[in-house]
Amino acid sequence: MRIEGLSKSFGHVHALADVDLDIPHGRFICLLGPSGCGKTTLLRLIAGLETPTKGRILLDGVDITRVPAHKRDFGMVFQSLALFPHLSVGENVAYGLRVRGVDRARRRQRAEELLALVRLPGVLDRPVAQLSGGQRQRVAIARALALAPKLFLLDEPLSALDAKLREAMQVELRLLQQRLGISTIVVTHDQREAMTMADIVVVMDHGRVQQVGAPLAIYREPANAFVAGFIGLSNLLQGTLAEDGVRIDGHAVRVARLPPGLVPGAAVTLSVRPEEAHLRPFGEPGPNRLPAEVAFVRDLGASVEVTARCGEAELLVVMAPRERPSDLALGGRVMVELPAEACVVLAA
Repeated sequence: MRIEGLSKSFGHVHALADVDLDIPHGRFICLLGPSGCGKTTLLRLIAGLETPTKGRILLDGVDITRVPAHKRDFGMVFQSLALFPHLSVGENVAYGLRVRGVDRARRRQRAEELLALVRLPGVLDRPVAQLSGGQRQRVAIARALALAPKLFLLDEPLSALDAKLREAMQVELRLLQQRLGISTIVVTHDQREAMTMADIVVVMDHGRVQQVGAPLAIYREPANAFVAGFIGLSNLLQGTLAEDGVRIDGHAVRVARLPPGLVPGAAVTLSVRPEEAHLRPFGEPGPNRLPAEVAFVRDLGASVEVTARCGEAELLVVMAPRERPSDLALGGRVMVELPAEACVVLAA
């Protein structure tokens, strides 16, 4: 699928602006961004539930921009699931087949196959009301797959589940997509969810695509400060570009890579992930070490988070418990080391 110059306005509100996007066949795509960024609008345009103000959508080279939703042969799972409470599990799954005139025996067989696929055997005749939230989610997925769709679309499908079940369903959904090889697009605001499931993440903000790439590539090489702050946690330090790195509050920080197009003296933002920063004894010499004061310590069991103030900036350092300095204390003086290879320079 290819999306070219897609825009959507609701009166004077521009929900989507000039989106260009290639969606490879058989891949798992996550549209990721905060509320109001345009990701659900984009999904609804792809589904045919909204008409774009301009631009077009191509599927296998064919323009489907004006094709009605029911003729696109896409499967969709809504945030609300929209199951029919008066129908059994099997009747819900086979509803689309019944609309298309498939005979009863074939519908029942197909429903059994799909329920086994989503790991819900033996519930064919059970009322939907007797299912748990996670089970209803699987029924909605099975129903969307009943007609063997060309594209599988999901809008915040796991948002109503509790944290533990949500993480389990993320893995289940990813394994199901890999098993079927179906092109899948999921809308989410949860970066952890996107990192778990996606082959490709599309980060959006204010109706525009900010960055497209593999989850780890976006995490390690964010295109701008918004992406760096939205995908995981990041220390964002304001500085000035120098010949050999960045100057922050008078301290020189060397970097492994300088961005093209920026000249010395330009205002920049330095992004460093908390797990890449390190605490060192105060006054101990070494490259890329900034003096700081410990402002907060949070021991989470599996990790320790330390917030340190460096001038006007606050730096977050995340470490394993065994790496915690024995003399770490609130108000204590430390050096925060920012390895050159972990420093990503972004335009301010």
